[in-house]
Amino acid sequence: MAAILTKRDWPEFGATLCGTMTDRERLGLPDYYVADRFSGHIGGIYDELRQLNSDELLAVVQDGNTHLEKRLAAGNLLALIGDPRIVTNNPAMVDIPGGAVVIGLEETAVDDVLARFCKLGLDESWIRKECPQHDVTLEDYRIGKFPVTNQEYRDFLVDTRYPEIPTSWAFRRFPVERANHPVYTLSAEACDAYARWLATMTGRCFRLPTESEWEFAAAGPERREFPWGDEFDESLANTCETGLFDTSPVGIFHGGESCFSVCDMAGNVEEYVSDNYQPYPGGPVIDDHLSQIHGAYRIARGGSFARFRDLARTRRRHGHNPRSVTYAMGFRLAESIYPAQSLNRTLRFTIQKEI
Repeated sequence: MAAILTKRDWPEFGATLCGTMTDRERLGLPDYYVADRFSGHIGGIYDELRQLNSDELLAVVQDGNTHLEKRLAAGNLLALIGDPRIVTNNPAMVDIPGGAVVIGLEETAVDDVLARFCKLGLDESWIRKECPQHDVTLEDYRIGKFPVTNQEYRDFLVDTRYPEIPTSWAFRRFPVERANHPVYTLSAEACDAYARWLATMTGRCFRLPTESEWEFAAAGPERREFPWGDEFDESLANTCETGLFDTSPVGIFHGGESCFSVCDMAGNVEEYVSDNYQPYPGGPVIDDHLSQIHGAYRIARGGSFARFRDLARTRRRHGHNPRSVTYAMGFRLAESIYPAQSLNRTLRFTIQKEI
């Protein structure tokens, strides 16, 4: 019988080892096969649920009193028969109020973060990238309730013949069984292209969120460490600690939403924002492994199924490392709230530039 990975098997990393790890070691997995904790009995749950229609399956997905394995199975069945939450030309968006907000981390908190996550082999520079804490003024905006899914990205590819097919799609085949999972293994440029396409198609000002918009939507005015609060809980987000090691249908981690009811901001896939890395005002330039690989690079936010809990922190700034398959890069949309006349001018300008 195959070994089963449990919480007791969570690894402890030394900082000096992180740069030389294999991808399996980065996931805390041995070289031999181990079954994840979901694979043992989830087949029986599918048998229980497979006669339900989409509305009944959605009720299971949205029932916070139902255990995670059952919500996962119901979400996966919805992927096959059609998830009513996923509407490409009218994605679910959440209104976020603008105003003066606080972004980043206080310099005095760096040592505390390193101490609380000491078993994960963090480099101090990764956390110092979040400093200093500073004020930002945001306009009112909207942000996607869910990350963009495989189904939505497929619709974009079919309509535009855009050349970038996610490498997570085996043999570049659309994974219908993961239609309502977040799309990942994309470049930042592909994410931008999707947002421009949807804006042009709908007449709305879709785009990627800025870093500050993303962080405020995740942390809220209370400046939470994780979208749900200040303590990590592996039952509230799809990270390595959860033990799934794959994407999950959007919105199944009840209790893991931000205070604005935005889902999957701590796990599932990492999310590009619109900003390239630069130090915060008055902060140091961090020349870490990402800048050494890329030079200039696009910032990503949020954790993923292939990263540990430190990446799920709302302030953490990171990006894509092409040297490892454990970087699951996806995105979610933001939307500017403009008067109709201003929006039309903006779209005409954008389209003219692309033509």
